[in-house]
Amino acid sequence: MNGVHDMGGMDGFGGVEPEVDEPVFHAPWEGRVIALMRAMGAAGAWNLDMFRDAREHQSPAFYLASSYYKSWAKSIETLVLGHGLASAQEIEAGHAQGPPCEAGGNALGPAGVRGALKRATYSRPAPAPALFEVGDRVRAKNMHPATHTRLPRYARGHLGTVERIHGCHVFPDSSARGLGEDPQWLYTVVFEARDLWGADADPGLKVSIEAFEPYLELSL
Repeated sequence: MNGVHDMGGMDGFGGVEPEVDEPVFHAPWEGRVIALMRAMGAAGAWNLDMFRDAREHQSPAFYLASSYYKSWAKSIETLVLGHGLASAQEIEAGHAQGPPCEAGGNALGPAGVRGALKRATYSRPAPAPALFEVGDRVRAKNMHPATHTRLPRYARGHLGTVERIHGCHVFPDSSARGLGEDPQWLYTVVFEARDLWGADADPGLKVSIEAFEPYLELSL
């Protein structure tokens, strides 16, 4: 979707200023947020793409003013409410006010913590041959879906070259809407900086993105 989170190529936000000796968490609550996310994912309450979609629907004012884990916490709250796992009153109170709701098919116990910390593979068997080959000139579609997509705005409508084929993977655009995994071929596509940003761009720079097959069309 088009939103403030898609900041690639945007101007006016200042430089990136790394924090010297930045800790993993700035406060204990940040660690609890990521633990909640892992636990809900392990239980099957939602998937990673649904979580990203929830973040992308946050208002620009909230998103830009929030820290990384504050945005995560808000996404968890949105998903908990959307899946009927708790009420707004329970979240405000900080405890359940009725019988517990079923979050998914797999409650996370101590024995499952180590496995929950590992990211699962998103690679899937190919349902059909790849449409593109290494070296093909392709154009990123000028698409503007209202839901989650991994195709950045700055690449849409521009020409690039297929550099690598990664096999088939879970398609985020479908997964985020609960429409199943819908495996699609994934490619690395390289764009010349001047093709993306115009004549003022550094002619020696290139940008690589990983793009799913439905995002691309063959350049004629």
